[in-house]
Amino acid sequence: MKSYHYPRLDLAGELDRLREKHVYRAPRVLAGPQGPRPLIDGRRLLAFCSNDYLGLANHPQVIAAFKRGADVYGVGSGAAHLVTGHSVAHQALEEELADFTGRPRALLFSTGYMANLGVVSALTGRADQVFEDRLNHASLLDGALLSRARLRRYAHADLGALASLLDGDGDGDRVRLIATDGVFSMDGDLAPLPELASMAQGADAWLLVDDAHGLGVLGEEGGGSLAHLGLGPEQVPVLVGTLGKALGTAGAFVAGSRELIETLIQRARSYIYTTAPPPALAVATRESLRIARHESWRRERLQTLIRHFRAGADQLGLPLMDSATPIQPLIAGTARQTLSWSKRLEALGILVSAIRPPTVLEGSARLRISFSAAHTVKDVDRLLEALGSLRHEVPETGAEVVR
Repeated sequence: MKSYHYPRLDLAGELDRLREKHVYRAPRVLAGPQGPRPLIDGRRLLAFCSNDYLGLANHPQVIAAFKRGADVYGVGSGAAHLVTGHSVAHQALEEELADFTGRPRALLFSTGYMANLGVVSALTGRADQVFEDRLNHASLLDGALLSRARLRRYAHADLGALASLLDGDGDGDRVRLIATDGVFSMDGDLAPLPELASMAQGADAWLLVDDAHGLGVLGEEGGGSLAHLGLGPEQVPVLVGTLGKALGTAGAFVAGSRELIETLIQRARSYIYTTAPPPALAVATRESLRIARHESWRRERLQTLIRHFRAGADQLGLPLMDSATPIQPLIAGTARQTLSWSKRLEALGILVSAIRPPTVLEGSARLRISFSAAHTVKDVDRLLEALGSLRHEVPETGAEVVR
């Protein structure tokens, strides 16, 4: 086999270093549909690592809607939204997302990453400042870097630290944007949104909330973190949401005022210069949105599963992080320990991904356990039984993590 030469880049050596540090990553290859029991390498595993929180990715009505959309619109959109890629299906979904979030307008993006890149870089520039929680999703951080604004990061949920940063910024002519996750994807906790909203108003700053892991899961009709906490467009003018988690399809949107959405259409490069999502996907998402809003039993089942799991974990002495959402992290400490736990669970037929740096901070590698309305109480009991086999292990740091 021919050996490739990469000038000044030791790619093979860098890959070897990642393996040595136990942070090398590779995708799982599923031989079938997403769900709590995927087929991987010929084995049927019980999975607790999906973001399909409401169990809609394989819902027969959503699948049927996708097929109908393909029959009408074909497979691809064929162009960017601003050329010929924006269909009646896209327009209808945007209108329904605006109604869902209680905002005048919504704008579709191909991914959540592109939505955050687009909105942050459209609203801020070189002379401006962006204030972000240190545990924000990478797309929010990268959006600030792309904008060339000054990125000011504060310790996780530390309102005092944010207040100090805001007080120290004396130039009132610059745009100031506070950006935060609604539900933090690796910890499962909620941002202090009411306090952030008050601080943003007092500092004459925009507030952007990426509610990727809250929409569909929290609040009335699954309205998300803002609905759960009673916040509206006046307190949070910029809302970002994804469609590939609780809604079970793919893509993302930004919701806000008419002026905000028109500004994004003119200035958000990740919207302007990319092919629109397939219209059939928009048709499918309209159906999943309808189900998510009206089938409240899915959220109720999720809460039942979470309570059951946390009660069982407490009996086992498992040190879970404080989370009331479907994201239930179990800290292992080192990347090596986390990989060991993940492999032991997989040997028992349980799939839980090992989350390691740089996704999380050094020393906080973890099993990110997540639940779906498609799980059952018996599934949770099986997970608890498997986790019980780990409880006598001591991580490499010497500190007992699982008692």
